[in-house]
Amino acid sequence: MTSVLALRALGLGDTYAAVPALRALRRGVDGARLVLAGPESWGGLLVEQGVVDAVLPAAGLAALDWDLGPPDLAVNLHGSGPESHQLLQRLRPGRLVAFSCAAAGFTDGPQWDAEEHEVARWIRLARELGGTATADDLRLPPPSGAPPHPGAVVVHPGAAFGSRRWPVERWSEVVAELLRAGLPVVVTGTADEVGLTSAVAAAGPGAVDLGGELTPRALAQLVGAARLLLSADTGVAHLATAYRTPSVTLFGPTPPAQWGPAVDRELHETVWLAQPGDLPGTPHGSEVDVRLARITPSDVLRPARRLLDLPVPQHS
Repeated sequence: MTSVLALRALGLGDTYAAVPALRALRRGVDGARLVLAGPESWGGLLVEQGVVDAVLPAAGLAALDWDLGPPDLAVNLHGSGPESHQLLQRLRPGRLVAFSCAAAGFTDGPQWDAEEHEVARWIRLARELGGTATADDLRLPPPSGAPPHPGAVVVHPGAAFGSRRWPVERWSEVVAELLRAGLPVVVTGTADEVGLTSAVAAAGPGAVDLGGELTPRALAQLVGAARLLLSADTGVAHLATAYRTPSVTLFGPTPPAQWGPAVDRELHETVWLAQPGDLPGTPHGSEVDVRLARITPSDVLRPARRLLDLPVPQHS
C-alpha cells in the first residue's frame, strides 16, 4: 500500500483549511494510506470523518517521530520552506510534493503565491498528484454525540496573538446586547483565556462561561450545533465554515481574501475595515491591529442580526 505523509503541524484553523487539499491527495493516490503529521486532537477528528487514515502527532518544525521507513510520498502542506521541506527530506521519501524552494534544494514544485487564499493554495499543490478538490470540500459533519448548549450563540473573544484580539469591552457590549435580545450566549476560550472569558460573560446575567472547560471535541460539537458564532480571525471560525454554522468573523491584520470563509458565503459575514494607506499587518504582533481596532460593536451586531434572521441552520 502506498504511504502518503502530509505535513500540516499547525493549529486548528490551519488544519481545517487544509481539508480540501487532504481530500485531493486521497483522490489523487488511489488506495493509499494517508497520514497527517499534525495536531493529534484536531487530526483525530479528521480520522473519524475519513479525511485521513491516521495522525502522526507533530507540532511546528520539531523532528517527526516516523519509524515506518521512507514514505512513498511526502507532501508539505505546512509552508513554503526551507525548514518544512527539510523536515520531510530527512525521511528520504520516494517523492516530495511541495512548493519550489531553492534554499531547500527543491525546485520541482509550483511557485508560492503569498497573496493566494489559504484554501486555494493547498488545493493547487495537491493537484500535483492528480487529485481534484474545491472549496466545497471544506464541509464536514460535526462530531458525533450530544453537543453542549445546542442552539446557542457562541462568542469566542480570544486569539493566539494580540494583533487579532478585539478589545474585551467591545465584546462585552456585544454580549450584553445579545442577552437583551433574549438569546442564549456561551463564551468560549482556552485555559489561558479564562480571565478574558469570565470578563466577557459577566456582561449580563445568563451568559455561560465555558472558558478552559471544553475538549477539542466538545468545542467542535458546540460550534457544530450553534445558532451563530462570533469570533476574531482564529481557528474556531474554521469550524463554523466546516459545519455550516453561521458566523461573523472580525479580521485584522490578515484580510479575509486570504483567510476568510471560502464556501457558503451567505452564511458567513466578515468584518474588515481596511483603509487606503494602511501598513501591512503583523499576524503575530502583540498590539491590536489598526483595522481590528476600527471595528465597533455595531459593526458586529449588524451582520449578526442578519444571520440570526436566517432559518435555523441544518448542520451537515
